[in-house]
Amino acid sequence: MARILIVEARFYEHLNDLLLEGARAALEDAGHNHETITVPGALEIPGAVALAAETGRYDAFVAIGVVIRGETYHFEIVSGESARGLMALALDGIAIGNGILTVENEAQALTRAKPSEKDKGGEAAKAAIAMLDLKQRFA
Repeated sequence: MARILIVEARFYEHLNDLLLEGARAALEDAGHNHETITVPGALEIPGAVALAAETGRYDAFVAIGVVIRGETYHFEIVSGESARGLMALALDGIAIGNGILTVENEAQALTRAKPSEKDKGGEAAKAAIAMLDLKQRFA
């Protein structure tokens, strides 16, 4: 039974609730323990994962958040840099499932977040589990 930390950027609460529902259900179905922490935004997720990974208390991580395109360049920075940060951590051997949605509008986010539709929260949790299994296989 793994110890998995869900790190969420709770900017869009109603969308995050759906992502969390899917992630938690996938982790529980797989028999893993999990905790959730909240950070201000998607840019803070990689830093929080890095800090938590240093403690050695968690075996894997699930990143949850929503970035919706706005009228400024901010979308590109937040979506690109949060993904880059998570990829850097993954390349350092940390098992992570990326469930940060980067979408054009709220309708796209709803479709992807709902467990009854695309269930990206559940998919991120399953990805974290798969990466943990792979990490343990190669250990």
